[in-house]
Amino acid sequence: MNYDTIIVGAGSAGCVLANRLSENPNHRVLLLEAGPSDWHPLIHMPAGIAKLVNNKGVNWDYTTEPEAQLGNRRLWWPRGRVLGGSSSINAMCYIRGVASDYDGWARDCGDDRWAWRNVLPLFKRCEANVRGANEWHGSDGPLTVSDLRDRNVLSQAFIDAAVACGYAHNTDFNADDQAGFGFYQVTQKNGARASTASAFLKPVRGRANLTVHTHAATERVLLSGLRAVGVDYRHHGRLTRAEGGEVILCGGAVNSPQLLMLSGIGPADHLREHGIAVNRDLRGVGGNLQDHLDVCTLQHCTQPITYDKLNDAIVAWRFLTRRRGPGTSNVAEAGGFVRSRLAIGTDCDVQFHFVPALLDDHGRRRLPGYGYTVHACFLRPRSRGSIRLRSSNPSVPAKIHANYLTDPEGFDLKMMIEATKLSRTIFAQAPFDAYRGSEIYPGAEAMSDAAIETFVRNKAETVYHPVGSCRMGHDEDAVVDSELRVHGIAGLRVVDASIMPNLIGGNTNAPTIMIAEHAAELIATRPAG
Repeated sequence: MNYDTIIVGAGSAGCVLANRLSENPNHRVLLLEAGPSDWHPLIHMPAGIAKLVNNKGVNWDYTTEPEAQLGNRRLWWPRGRVLGGSSSINAMCYIRGVASDYDGWARDCGDDRWAWRNVLPLFKRCEANVRGANEWHGSDGPLTVSDLRDRNVLSQAFIDAAVACGYAHNTDFNADDQAGFGFYQVTQKNGARASTASAFLKPVRGRANLTVHTHAATERVLLSGLRAVGVDYRHHGRLTRAEGGEVILCGGAVNSPQLLMLSGIGPADHLREHGIAVNRDLRGVGGNLQDHLDVCTLQHCTQPITYDKLNDAIVAWRFLTRRRGPGTSNVAEAGGFVRSRLAIGTDCDVQFHFVPALLDDHGRRRLPGYGYTVHACFLRPRSRGSIRLRSSNPSVPAKIHANYLTDPEGFDLKMMIEATKLSRTIFAQAPFDAYRGSEIYPGAEAMSDAAIETFVRNKAETVYHPVGSCRMGHDEDAVVDSELRVHGIAGLRVVDASIMPNLIGGNTNAPTIMIAEHAAELIATRPAG
């Protein structure tokens, strides 16, 4: 069947595009998702993320190649493989970054439409903030942004401890000043997760011009010369073809570059290594990969008030019957942004997520007792990695070379050590006196910079923000232009976090939704060619 637009990937961007592009009843849209529907109840109960970590049915379950600077460990990269993509399995923190992030994008790609003053209205358009509309927020969009309904007392202690360190109390990280500590606002509606599937896709599934296929894994983009004309995909295992006026890849920082390369678009020598005919030598495909590396400081709690040993049945009952209790928690309830002593420029360079529970190895390793955790990440890493093919077989995962801590100056490592010190300083403040037990990680023996460095190399993990592998720009290493069209290939765009030239200063879900809003606007006003 022929469509006007074929969207590959029903994640944070794909669901937004499906909604916006199908508003025109004469525009036929096909949305393809490799994973299942978002039927699983743990997706919709926010605290269910703690149980979803081992659910391979909704997760691509990627691992990196051995990371040389992290003890040759293979780091786990969970990415959503379900309607809503990673917005269906993330911690729901609604963070946009800061104005300079987007002004930098605009400079990099030479298009002022990506500047902060022009993307802020896009953020506001898609937002329904429960606090109401103001200079920074919208109230009429599809995506509900809420304050947490229930908060653990330790999360307030964390904020109080940060204030005791001299940091500001910040009630809105998305207003004029990001710096300080407070509770995160979250993508939730009435205490339940508001993924892009529930916020953007579910309300419009009944449109006659919108077709949604789950269990539909796209294998390649079909080209006629240098124009995309459709895709081949396996729907419940059966090879199927769809043709259309424009193909839009929304697979994210791993899957979008992989699909381009499988389609003969990418670094020519690399494609030939895998016996793939080169349709377009585009050397930047899969390059410029960036991610926030994260280090966790864990402390025992002297009181049984954490989320470590909750009664799952009671939590689920309170959530299902009243939309209350720990089931409504995003787990990472409080956090903050600081400008460290090593900061370059005026923007914050370290972000914190506080968890009133012991969280080790993404929650996959259960520790005895009660405790609390703070994540800390360096927001502006200099290291760059890549996505490369492992095989020409579409079912074989790509190689993820994150290349953490490989910047020549070693600044990323210095910042991870500094982030660990800052975490410890906050935990040492008086508001934690009534709860503070022994430190688990880094541990009492890790006091010198050398010892903390060893801890970072042994324990640091991703905080789930990979971007940049189909970078937007107009130089030889750029993959898409400022209208997100793949260079040299007509009728093909990439719309997801992979187009970001640089990581933003914070969580990446809200910016990805904004990118899709912007793309829908561009497509409505400009032909694909």
